[in-house]
Amino acid sequence: RIKQYAIGLVPGRVSVPEEFRSADLENFGSADLEEEFFLLYEENESLLRKLLKTKNAVTIQSGEAMSVLWGALKSTLLPGDRLLAVSNGVFGRGFGEMGMMLGMEVRIVEAPDGEFPDLNSIRTAAIEFRPNMITAVHCETPSGILNPVAGVGEIARETGALFCVDYVASAGGADVRTDEWGIDIGLLGSQKALSLLPDLSMVAVSDQAWEAAERTNYQGYDALLPWRDGPKNRYLPYTHNWHALYALSLSLRKLFEEGLDRSFARHEEVARYCRKRLSAMSVALYPKSEALCSPTVTAALVPQGWTWNKLNGALRSRGMAVGGSYGSLAGKVFRIGHMGSQADMKLVEEGMDVLEAVLKSC
Repeated sequence: RIKQYAIGLVPGRVSVPEEFRSADLENFGSADLEEEFFLLYEENESLLRKLLKTKNAVTIQSGEAMSVLWGALKSTLLPGDRLLAVSNGVFGRGFGEMGMMLGMEVRIVEAPDGEFPDLNSIRTAAIEFRPNMITAVHCETPSGILNPVAGVGEIARETGALFCVDYVASAGGADVRTDEWGIDIGLLGSQKALSLLPDLSMVAVSDQAWEAAERTNYQGYDALLPWRDGPKNRYLPYTHNWHALYALSLSLRKLFEEGLDRSFARHEEVARYCRKRLSAMSVALYPKSEALCSPTVTAALVPQGWTWNKLNGALRSRGMAVGGSYGSLAGKVFRIGHMGSQADMKLVEEGMDVLEAVLKSC
């Protein structure tokens, strides 16, 4: 039997409220044939534009968010094109690694541990390299860092590069300004601050990105181009997930009922509380600066005298689940996810009480 945990603070997928899970109990018709489905799609796209602060088209595709990370690169770049990846974590570097696997010429601007790359270094690299695209991650989940990507957008505009940003783990829990920051391709998933199952991925696409997609003309399940006119023409490349789209509408409506600013404040409040409690336990944060700490996930160093496996086992024996990390941070960092439904002060207080009790028990 798979264990269940009373205190779930993993950094995604987050817990899905029952009101959103109820979407799977509904009976719908054929998503690729019925006008009702396309009207729901259009409603969701309108709400996503408000969430992401963009006038651009927003596609809503079936599949977990990694599908649009791959799809964005395959849809707008060709082998031999130049990609500049701004990195301070697994997903930032991952953009570059994906580009290499797709035959692109790649340069990675890497930050020291727990920091964000210096903008002058990024600008110098962009001027020298002249990339077709610059990529960045807004919330680097494995390292708990919320990156100041607006400055990178300015560099992309200066050098004529497309700007692609992964804001999968930030949108809804932190302010995202797609148009103001010059983001041409903005990537979002359903399983983080939107508190849904990992079955939808969304992309905000600028006119310049659509032009690149036309040039590339990539055809595949994760291709962007079919979504430019597909919903308008009532013709999609595959049978969509109507249940997931309905759940998305419930999530977005609830988010706007709360108000974006209030949602951001709720996430900031629980994140500050989490950091304060960790500090009182003498648990060090991974980000080097408080200004870089994400409001949706907190990354901390595994305390001295503990291994990640030992700490994880002790927490789970008391009914609490948090997350480990990846790549060079595996075994060194653990993560507390307080986004979406988990940006709940009572839940985070309970979690911090359990963590404190575990650390005192050793």
